[in-house]
Amino acid sequence: MESAYGRRGAWGVVAVLLLVGVHLVRGGTEQLTASGPPRPLAADAPAAPAPPPPPARPGLPAAAPLAVAVPALGVDAPLTQVGLDADGWIEAPPPEHPGRAGWYTGAVTPGEPGTAVVVGHVDTPAGPAVFHALGSLTRGRAIEIRRADGRTAVFTVHGVELVPKDGFPAERVYASTGTPELRVITCGGPYTRATGYTGNVVVSARLTAVR
Repeated sequence: MESAYGRRGAWGVVAVLLLVGVHLVRGGTEQLTASGPPRPLAADAPAAPAPPPPPARPGLPAAAPLAVAVPALGVDAPLTQVGLDADGWIEAPPPEHPGRAGWYTGAVTPGEPGTAVVVGHVDTPAGPAVFHALGSLTRGRAIEIRRADGRTAVFTVHGVELVPKDGFPAERVYASTGTPELRVITCGGPYTRATGYTGNVVVSARLTAVR
């Protein structure tokens, strides 16, 4: 481990890939239509060059994240630490608490240089969950992480995409650019009882302010 909250190197990337490809898709509910929850605009539009990410603010020292807020979506949720279970999979947030999100402890803490990862269910058998509307987020919106050191790390969204569950581009999504980045991930795309969700919504954001 490189810090109090730990990094698992290449295994961390593999484990997160397993998380987004398997564990989060188990939360589907028959109450949703086959078209699924909100989709990123880019999923239904012709491919176009993405604008460059906003300039990054210098990174922060490690501090446990306590909550995630997405003001544009009305989300303000406590964060629980998620790691690997006995089978070597990353644990998803408890389905009995659909309003919680999870910070993956095998990556950096949000605000540190590197790529932090926050995950959450799009729904559970009881209905929509914390990141149900994540696919409707757009570039330029803010994601705020309240930290145990009393600071709030403010990230600006620079990418929202729907990627396939099969062949998930883990290396591209989780690679570190050396700047403080955040990935927020949930399920997305069409849903069926037979296959679950076919994809994952991936929101990419960069640290731009600290309060």
